Amino acid sequence: MDRPAGLHRLLLAPEPAIAAPQEPMRRMPRCVHARSSLEASRQRVASGLSRASILVNAPASYNADPMAYLVTGAQGCIGSWVVKNLLEAGESVVVFDIDRQPKRLLQILSVEQITAIHFVAGDICHPDAIQQVFEAFPITHVIHLAALQVPACQANPQRGGLVNVVGTLNIFEAAGAHAGQVQKVVYASSAAVAGPPEEYGEAVFTEASSLHPSTHYGVFKQCNEGNARVYFAMRGISSIGLRPWAVYGVGRDFGITSDPTKAIKSAVLGRPYQLQFGGRADMQYADDVAKIFHRCAAARLTGAHVFNLRGTVLEVRDMVATIERELPRARGLLTHRDNQLPIVPDFDDRALRAAIGELPQRSFAEGVRETIAIFEQLHRENRLPIEELG
Repeated sequence: MDRPAGLHRLLLAPEPAIAAPQEPMRRMPRCVHARSSLEASRQRVASGLSRASILVNAPASYNADPMAYLVTGAQGCIGSWVVKNLLEAGESVVVFDIDRQPKRLLQILSVEQITAIHFVAGDICHPDAIQQVFEAFPITHVIHLAALQVPACQANPQRGGLVNVVGTLNIFEAAGAHAGQVQKVVYASSAAVAGPPEEYGEAVFTEASSLHPSTHYGVFKQCNEGNARVYFAMRGISSIGLRPWAVYGVGRDFGITSDPTKAIKSAVLGRPYQLQFGGRADMQYADDVAKIFHRCAAARLTGAHVFNLRGTVLEVRDMVATIERELPRARGLLTHRDNQLPIVPDFDDRALRAAIGELPQRSFAEGVRETIAIFEQLHRENRLPIEELG
């Protein structure tokens, strides 16, 4: 895939030596004033970060905004769309991610937008790295998305617990250490905290429903919800946990519920594709989910809240039919298996709507249509990644 010009400074910065012993932390001002070149700004901020976290990119001019959003895991699908929404709302954005290649961001943002972001490369498992970001920037809102997904947690539960649970603890600890500065932590829980449909019969899954996670990933997310309640009870840190189900859209390329997006991409390319599950699923468009994360971060809610999300609940065969209607040349290319994913698909989001108002919610057809349009444009520009299709 061709790389757009203008990213050499972002991509060619030295690799962070995350595994090396950490040097003593050097304190730096909360705000960095810069009118000089991008490189000078980058070096100045980087001087306050240890080898556990290295500033990869700083904008050429930084006006010391009184508030900033920290987005962890921003190189993922939801994270990329969150960053896009924050930038379009005029917010100052600091990205913390172990992944230094903005391949998903590049699919939905211009190079100019990307170079307006503060990128800090680091490992969520290193508490000092997180603390330094809070000291280096005026972080007022945290959107915490860094996590390993179901396959990675299943393959290596110890690493999954370290990233998903300890990493979240590190975020809350840093927020607590800057209690006068940080207003709220919004974090990604998951529909995986719920059990399979047979656990609930015909009932709709609400926030009061019992939790029966069937994967390490789901158990880790349940643990985070509990820890968030403790942090509010013991230290007054307000938080909102959101439970996405199957998120789809540009940038969704990993995990079993990424199959609908892979099917859309395969259809654009004229390739056959088989979705690895059937039954019913709750399809939630990535841009809608990102907007909800932003709305929750800005909401004046105190306490430790957990909310369900709900998109369009439909049968996988109807997903395939919708893609074929939006892209008729794909007819006959897409198939699916029959196994139901072990998560109840019918979630109730009325509590979230009552808390923050009406929510963005595109129909599945609208989300598919927008995703096709972006994929087709990227394909014309020879920038459509296809590695995940095999």
